[in-house]
Amino acid sequence: MDDSKDMKARFKAVRNEASETRASLYHLTNQCNLRCKGCWFFENEFDVASDELNDTSRLEARVKDEAGRGVNAPLLIGGEPALHLDRIRIFRKHMPKVSVSTNGLRRIPIEGFEDITIAISVFGGGPLDDELRAIGPNGKRFAGLFDKALLNYRNDERAGFVYAVSIDGIAYIEDTVRKIQDNGNRLLFNYYSPYDVAGPLRRRGEEQLLDVLLELKAKYPETVASHPYYLAALMRGETAWGIFDHTSCPSVSEAHPQNATRFTSGWPALPKFNAYRADMHTLARCCTSGECAKCRDSQAVMSWLLVNAKQVMQEDDGLRTWTEVAESYFSQFVWSRYHPRSRLERISSRTMQ
Repeated sequence: MDDSKDMKARFKAVRNEASETRASLYHLTNQCNLRCKGCWFFENEFDVASDELNDTSRLEARVKDEAGRGVNAPLLIGGEPALHLDRIRIFRKHMPKVSVSTNGLRRIPIEGFEDITIAISVFGGGPLDDELRAIGPNGKRFAGLFDKALLNYRNDERAGFVYAVSIDGIAYIEDTVRKIQDNGNRLLFNYYSPYDVAGPLRRRGEEQLLDVLLELKAKYPETVASHPYYLAALMRGETAWGIFDHTSCPSVSEAHPQNATRFTSGWPALPKFNAYRADMHTLARCCTSGECAKCRDSQAVMSWLLVNAKQVMQEDDGLRTWTEVAESYFSQFVWSRYHPRSRLERISSRTMQ
């Protein structure tokens, strides 16, 4: 364990950032302008699981209630949140750490949204992205979805890509990373898995994919926000101290009755976290589909590492590892002091002084 004063100070600072951030997830809308293959939202019929709260005054009242509950970092998903800028504005008005998950097809303007984090999805890379995602609500296919997202968010420091890599798409990964770098954005790796492949074949493919991701992290350290420790946990679904599964995932709704057993497992969870459907009252079990056996969600895996600081710090050089993982996590959010924009502002301020 690195017990240097500098590392201890960094640990304390990023731990404070984590303790001051209280997240919950909100399905901002049931509507979407795409019908991606394998989309858990539509495959699990979340779009019809609840009505949509369209009344602006009632929505604002709910957001105020959530802020009063202590939530300050809402993650807005869908459907497609960019279809409802007015609803994003309401969250931004009452909560300071807003993040929006988007497919990138419709641009969220800068004016009025200067300090929101925009997470843009990309699947597979190369031709796989269009194959999996460039499908309209009417089933009609089109081309160039990734290029459209790049154009919409070129040199936009609010925006980063959540790149779901796949074993089948290994040949396209570096070119996709390079395009994101050349576009002036950063990325976090996610994992898109063909769940009909299991056993040793899948394990070998995941290890091969992990090797590629680690090489790209070393080659593009400023573009790839993902920490190597996180990448290993994401691809393997486990660490030396535990397995990421339904008993340990921290991104579960604390008020959902079906999660009662989860909260007796002894594993920590995100405090105050709830996932709300589009009526802003009905609870989803967790931050994604609820299909735990299939899940390697990037934000859930990252949160799993963060809430288990005590476990990570039992490893060799664990203080440094957890601190760097936490710093890399918060660096993806434009509202965080760890985001490159904030670091540059602090450097500029010190220079002027």
